[in-house]
Amino acid sequence: RLRANSVSSGQILALDLGRAKSGIARASSVARLPEPLKTVATEQLLPTLKDIAKQGDIEAIVVGLPRGLSGQETEQTRWVRDWAKRLKTEMPGTSLYWQDEALTSQQAQAQGAQKADEDAVAASIILRDFLESDEKTRSEI
Repeated sequence: RLRANSVSSGQILALDLGRAKSGIARASSVARLPEPLKTVATEQLLPTLKDIAKQGDIEAIVVGLPRGLSGQETEQTRWVRDWAKRLKTEMPGTSLYWQDEALTSQQAQAQGAQKADEDAVAASIILRDFLESDEKTRSEI
């Protein structure tokens, strides 16, 4: 569970998952200000997350959930769900949440993100949306 008003200085991470590359963003659980962290090859994402976890407390990971234009599940949605199940197995004890990622890549482009950083900026938008959401509506993985 994400601790509200916690004294812990843990991090909340967000992921914008792609088959080739994925963006990572972070926010302190105290300051709650999302910032793009990095974009990595998706095959390196799990080792990267484990390295981040070694450096400090990860309080939660938010995974952007893609959907079709009408909100329907797509092949990409199913792929992300499968990847998140693997993440849950690989990082037991870490709270995992879904966050709708509709239009986050377009918002990142609109903010002028460089192509190399676009996924990390999209992840920071996913994290912002999660932090602004009502805790009662959050969906755990």
